[in-house]
Amino acid sequence: MTSPRAQRFSSVDESGAARAETFDALFVDDPDPWDFENSAYERDKRAATIAALQGARFPNALEIGCATGFLSRDLAAHCDALLALDVSEQALAIARSKSVTNDTVLYRRAEAPRDWPEGSFDLIVLSEVLYFLSTEEIAIVSRRAHETLVANGLCLLVNWTGPNDLAVGGEEAARLFAGSARWRGEKPRIEPSYRIDRLLK
Repeated sequence: MTSPRAQRFSSVDESGAARAETFDALFVDDPDPWDFENSAYERDKRAATIAALQGARFPNALEIGCATGFLSRDLAAHCDALLALDVSEQALAIARSKSVTNDTVLYRRAEAPRDWPEGSFDLIVLSEVLYFLSTEEIAIVSRRAHETLVANGLCLLVNWTGPNDLAVGGEEAARLFAGSARWRGEKPRIEPSYRIDRLLK
């Protein structure tokens, strides 16, 4: 099994408008490029991600790299408010079209770490997004997340751990993120093709 998310790009040496254009073009070509809707890998991973919340409820949550909002809609059941960010306006348009009756989720176009939102959060989720960033960006995102997370808040990392042709693999991305701020880590959940890390402030 391979993660389509980790396969589609050979480089993350782009940012800003170039990165947005790359992902917009992807979603124009295919509105579900990673088969979020039908993939057993994606479905099982989303269920494991929700299980990692351990039944808690979060007043104010942040999701980085929400794509078309499949995980966002699952997270919304556990949050009073969820700010879901993505670099692709095309992906966000699809997400909004599927969430017309959900007032919990606010979808916004933003690129982390440059467009980090103001405010504080009880939960920050980064699912299969870190390896699309440079190592420097991963470190900055970790510090920004730590700064904006409330005391005892939860940061959840989900990373594909199989091979990819990106600059950073999932295992390395998780270690780099965890080591870039004063996180209190728990034992990660290790599955054959991905890992989930619960990091506490």
